[in-house]
Amino acid sequence: MKHDKPGVLLVNLGTPDAPTPAAVKRYLKQFLSDKRVVDVPNLIWWPVLRGGILPLRSPRVAKLYASVWMEEGSPLLVYSKRQCDALAAMIDIPVALGMSYGNPSLQSGVEALLEQGVTRLIVLPLYPQFSSSTVSAVWDGLHSIFRKRRSLPGIHLIRDYATHPAYIAALKASVERAFAEHGKPDLLLLSFHGIPQRFADQGDDYPERCEATTACLREALGMSDSELIMTYQSRFGREPWLMPYTDETIKTLPGKGVRHIQVMSPGFSADCLETLEEINEQNREFFLHAGGEKFEYIPALNDDALHIQMMAELVNAQR
Repeated sequence: MKHDKPGVLLVNLGTPDAPTPAAVKRYLKQFLSDKRVVDVPNLIWWPVLRGGILPLRSPRVAKLYASVWMEEGSPLLVYSKRQCDALAAMIDIPVALGMSYGNPSLQSGVEALLEQGVTRLIVLPLYPQFSSSTVSAVWDGLHSIFRKRRSLPGIHLIRDYATHPAYIAALKASVERAFAEHGKPDLLLLSFHGIPQRFADQGDDYPERCEATTACLREALGMSDSELIMTYQSRFGREPWLMPYTDETIKTLPGKGVRHIQVMSPGFSADCLETLEEINEQNREFFLHAGGEKFEYIPALNDDALHIQMMAELVNAQR
């Protein structure tokens, strides 16, 4: 009988190696060349990407990364490594980290597990809400790694955990800590990363998964529809994305009498540029400039103990 040895592959999106234009350019080229992210035909997209977006956007984005860079490195990578180490200390099977784009690569994570004799991969993409642009990209990456290999381990991909009780409990605890520290706000806003509306129209159930998380957390906190709302952030390009938009919504709130808000981004398992700079800096400024008085960003779950316990529960359910 073949020996069975499971191992865990934690996967996140990725990050540049350094907050420099060259490193950001390398990262964006890989990220924006993925058809799961941008599905424009190459004949049209590549000249735009290489001739316009990469040379113009990379220096600007590098400055934004520099504004949130930690002493140990990129926030996303720092927190992802902490998550990996904490999960490995909690369970008795190998755990490795891989990123869809950048380093450490998805392939390096897979190889690290195979070198330890792992015969069955439990793949946990750290995207609480499924989207074809994230989770399916992980699936594509795994296929690319194994398509030329003669041997294939067992693979179980955890599709998402948008309504998992342990995930909702971790979010609830995080919100309650913020309320205890800063007072209950007039409004709690959940900001999820957006996707093009067209993706949803074509069958991506991401908006339903975001709505499911919102409904579960609202119920857990005992809040009403008017006390807790959800929006979508980080749109890119000119086509319509999922609405309502976070930035446009935040700009209107003070005019409606909302003076104190707290914002969290439950779709991000680790703090990164989109939370630390886009939400906590850009959108904070939008709110205060529009007449708001108090704005607090509730950090991502990162390496919080309840978050790691949730990961362990997800993994153990597949063992």
